[in-house]
Amino acid sequence: MTAQNPTQIRETVREHYAAAARGASCCGGPGENTLYPVNLMTEMPGEVANFSLGCGDPITLAGLQPGEIVLDLGSGGGLDCFLAARKVGKDGRVIGVDMTSEMLERARMAAVRLGYANVEFRQGYLENLPVDPDSVDVVISNCVINLSPDKPQVFREVLRVLKPCGRLAVSDIVTNGPLPEELKNDMNAWGACVAGALDVSEYVQGLSNAGFTSIKVQPKGEVHELLDAVALRGSIFSATITAVKPG
Repeated sequence: MTAQNPTQIRETVREHYAAAARGASCCGGPGENTLYPVNLMTEMPGEVANFSLGCGDPITLAGLQPGEIVLDLGSGGGLDCFLAARKVGKDGRVIGVDMTSEMLERARMAAVRLGYANVEFRQGYLENLPVDPDSVDVVISNCVINLSPDKPQVFREVLRVLKPCGRLAVSDIVTNGPLPEELKNDMNAWGACVAGALDVSEYVQGLSNAGFTSIKVQPKGEVHELLDAVALRGSIFSATITAVKPG
């Protein structure tokens, strides 16, 4: 098996997250959620609040405003979409995109149960987003871009769907140096948010090549528990990444 087979990577990742949606663990697994400020999680039901497979808090990072249109890449069980919906209010809208049917089903059921009329979930790949050009104010994502086998195409797609002066605000796993080839070629490590991680300089260069400006990468203060189990944790870390589409 090699990490150069996009179809193989995609199917491995899909099954990994389908298992998570069915109740198995992934990236630390569903559990008590300490990624977000307590006030942000107020009145969020436990079965939604504690089903978090991310590595950070893109909601606070994005500084969402009432009336904005938000796109969540790899929306999973829908937590970030629901938190974003609270921020943008009834005049705003949130779109979640995910490739995993089991995750979409879970998220859609939660949206109906919780009454989020301004949230919708669409099935699709990050490399070919089912979203109109120049239609979104903010793109968020939580530990998902690293899972794509074609990140330059993801960056181009994000730029395409953002409105002029729109912004990107994501949490993701990155590295501060190259990963060993055996790790990059490990399919299990792809599903675990490790093997696909880009070096910070590559991440910045990829966003710049796509056309983004004002690119900033900031390491998180705490290492996600997933990374504690990785022998190379000194080279792999969670970071916040922001960028802007030129006006």
